[in-house]
Amino acid sequence: MPRTATIARETLETRIELTLTLEGEGKLSGQTGIGFFDHMLGSFVKHAGFDLDLACTGDLHIDDHHTVEDVGICLGQALARAIGDGSGIARFGHAYAPLDEALARAVFDVSGRAHLEFDADFTRSSVGDFSTEMVREFFGALVHHGRVTLHVALLSGVNAHHQVEAVFKASARALRQAVAMDDRVSGVPSTKGSL
Repeated sequence: MPRTATIARETLETRIELTLTLEGEGKLSGQTGIGFFDHMLGSFVKHAGFDLDLACTGDLHIDDHHTVEDVGICLGQALARAIGDGSGIARFGHAYAPLDEALARAVFDVSGRAHLEFDADFTRSSVGDFSTEMVREFFGALVHHGRVTLHVALLSGVNAHHQVEAVFKASARALRQAVAMDDRVSGVPSTKGSL
């Protein structure tokens, strides 16, 4: 049975409803109104093997900050709910992803503890209508509300589009490994007995 969760969140800045399915086909349905961010979300779910149905409106007349961060919040909440107590998951995942000259590394621990280590300096402050500083904000929100640990490092790159996309792809592949069901795991993968 697919692991899935629906989250609805409304503030004075954004209105978001999304459904995340971990055993998906890598499909994104819906958009945020931020073209490059939609491209990154599409890449993320494609390489994670998730499905994401998204309805989102935000105060884009101000900037992209609230929309990107709040999508990260909702995605993290959906991830935590879909994983449940973590019984049977692999728990750890790691991946490298290149995009031409850019190379990124990501390591996930579905630990029940929120922590982000983020080492990435992008060569431009924006790609299209997306601020590159929002990459950290997005993953910070996802990590905090998903109660997972993520280490990200951008190892090389010149083109900011390639750099950001490599980070999203590496993170997606690492998360795919971490949440995968492992039939060798009995119960929760922790010596504490809970995540």
